[in-house]
Amino acid sequence: MGEEGVFNKMKPYLAMIFLQFGYAGMYIVTLVSFKRGFSHWVFVVYRHAVATLVFAPFAFFLEKKRRPKMTISIFFKIMVLAFLEPVLDQNLYGVGIQYTSATFASATVNVLPAITFIMALIFRLEKVNLKKMYSLAKVIGTAVTVTGAMVMTLYKGPAVDIFRNGSHHQAAAGSADQHWVAGTIMLLSCIVGWSAFFILQNKTLEEYPAELSLTSLVCFMGTLEGGVAAVIMERRKSAWAIGFDSRLLAASYSGIVCSGIAYYMQSVVNRVRGPVFVTAFSPLSMIITAVLGALILSEQIHLGSLIGAVIIVFGLYCVVWGKSKENNNKPGGSDKLASSGKGGQELPIVSDKNFHDVINTNGAKPMIRDKNSLHHQQEP
Repeated sequence: MGEEGVFNKMKPYLAMIFLQFGYAGMYIVTLVSFKRGFSHWVFVVYRHAVATLVFAPFAFFLEKKRRPKMTISIFFKIMVLAFLEPVLDQNLYGVGIQYTSATFASATVNVLPAITFIMALIFRLEKVNLKKMYSLAKVIGTAVTVTGAMVMTLYKGPAVDIFRNGSHHQAAAGSADQHWVAGTIMLLSCIVGWSAFFILQNKTLEEYPAELSLTSLVCFMGTLEGGVAAVIMERRKSAWAIGFDSRLLAASYSGIVCSGIAYYMQSVVNRVRGPVFVTAFSPLSMIITAVLGALILSEQIHLGSLIGAVIIVFGLYCVVWGKSKENNNKPGGSDKLASSGKGGQELPIVSDKNFHDVINTNGAKPMIRDKNSLHHQQEP
């Protein structure tokens, strides 16, 4: 194949690794802005306003000919999607990261595939056959992941100095005042909202298969709904002030990179390799954030976070292995978020050689259809 063939084969890996650096940067940038007084209520509004302004023109022109007609049912689903992800998820994240740390917040994102798997079972979007090893791996992996999350919630433990310097001692004194359990509950609730968002998104795309337009509409409605919530919850007029500072950086970076580029990159890789492949890279964000948090923010990593993170990563890869084997046993090698009879929507996985073609397609690219994209969200 030559050098070009090798590079094309590596594109999905490089794209996902780059994306995890993007999410790690968001955790650091947003936490810095929050500590300097930026209201997370206002942040959500500005973030999605930026995303709407940047990506709505692309949606308008690229999907002009294939955008379905808007109906009351679709509009209602878009309103709920905007509430689940931009408003509920990201505001809970904003509170949680202030009560814990950037490293801890990124670590909780690893629970995302397990929560999605549980919700998919509840809504009959996922089938389990305990006689099959891959189904058993999914169930065990989910249980292990939830156990790791509980360890992180209930056991903080002593601080672990990875990068020893004097500033860590000052950070340790401040960390004692953090509402660790409350912050963890907020972050886990954020993950539940994120999971619900992707399950509803999967159903919405069946009626409205214009992914870029749906992304722009959700961001727009998220701006409006988030604005209402911010006006109610944030009474200080000064909270809305923004200049060329960390507030503008946080809103612009998160809006463009994590509410825009992330949707694009994850959707392209999702089409080529499937959502299981995308999920496998989420622990990388936690590692990058831990290093950046220790170096830039002088954050301390606590023993409970390390133990819980190791358990979560082990459980996560059990789920990933199970989904991968399940995909190999399906005719055509397709990976599904929902496989519940005729209602299931199939996400095709094509070979690596087609990745270059997908990247260069002039049509609009689909946004994430599987919660396992973890993009977590890695941010909320």
